Amino acid sequence: MTVDDVDADREQDAPAATVTVVYHSVHGHTRVLAERLGEGARRVPGARVHLVEIRAEDVVAGRWHDAEVLALLDRSDAVVLGCPTLMGSVSAVFKAFMEAAFTPFVTQAWKDKLAGGFTMSASQSGDKLAVLEQLAVFAAQLGMQWIGVGDMPGNNWSGGSRDDVNRLGSWLGLMSQSHADQGPEHAGSRGDLITAERYGERIARLAQRWVNAVPYETPRMTEHEARALSASLREPADA
Repeated sequence: MTVDDVDADREQDAPAATVTVVYHSVHGHTRVLAERLGEGARRVPGARVHLVEIRAEDVVAGRWHDAEVLALLDRSDAVVLGCPTLMGSVSAVFKAFMEAAFTPFVTQAWKDKLAGGFTMSASQSGDKLAVLEQLAVFAAQLGMQWIGVGDMPGNNWSGGSRDDVNRLGSWLGLMSQSHADQGPEHAGSRGDLITAERYGERIARLAQRWVNAVPYETPRMTEHEARALSASLREPADA
């Protein structure tokens, strides 16, 4: 288990909301997504952001347990769950973590916390939706409130690009794709990483609204505006 604490309390008067990103990464690609989610959440004044990596060595005889991590999740306002898609399912290591949440399940300790999810695979589809559905059902069983991606789809027209925001058109949670023969330094596309940041910020802002009644103005954009946003984001890379 690795816990990275990132305190985004840049405005001391801002009410606090704790966002924890808990994830498993096999080759580092999913870790990159988790880090970008954390960066997005950090943009929200008052957000206290934690990154928790679930590792294979944390699982002994098929069972995962870490009291420190469970205590952190108990006091978090929002929990973002992430793992690679392996054989159309959550990774075995992350499933062991999910099964270890039986105590907060029976005590409803995580009820009404906010939740979100993300996943990565090498294939364009890779059945990533099945993983997001598993994560969403897990959160629902714990009585949590699920937050999906709020961005319009990208790369779905002739002028689209792999670097568009939400280029895989996923709303239940964040999807990203990385080539199997490239390392984590090439994780995702530029659009995937920007989408991760935007998703992290969305969850942190909604956590502030949910926990502290901080005013929140819902950002909306038309399909045309979404395409213009993606175009503006990829122009520096194409220049």
